[in-house]
Amino acid sequence: MWGIDAAEPHRAALAPGDLALIYVGPPPRAFVGRAELASAVRDWTPPEARVYPGDSQGGVLLANVEVWDPPVPMDAVVARIDPTGSNPYVQANARDGFQNGVAEITDQEYEAVLAVRAELVARSARR
Repeated sequence: MWGIDAAEPHRAALAPGDLALIYVGPPPRAFVGRAELASAVRDWTPPEARVYPGDSQGGVLLANVEVWDPPVPMDAVVARIDPTGSNPYVQANARDGFQNGVAEITDQEYEAVLAVRAELVARSARR
């Protein structure tokens, strides 16, 4: 279960089968996993509301959740996506973290996170 507040931008765009990256803001400013949405945004059922640990009245159900160890640092992803540091949107997210709980990203940005993740895993395996 992932809580999503009623005022969250992009909330209505979420659909079952969407892929999500899970990001933790400062510190550590890192992507810590990914998941697939098993539902659209909806209110929690009474049994779900009793076990959900947060304050949100609703959200999405997740499937195929991966927790990443090591996490993927935001600065490594930004260096891949915007190597010249010229994209103000990317640089603002790198500096401030995502300002919303749901952020739309491009396929290129998603693939950049996965590529950095693969490199970190390969590096860890060689040690």
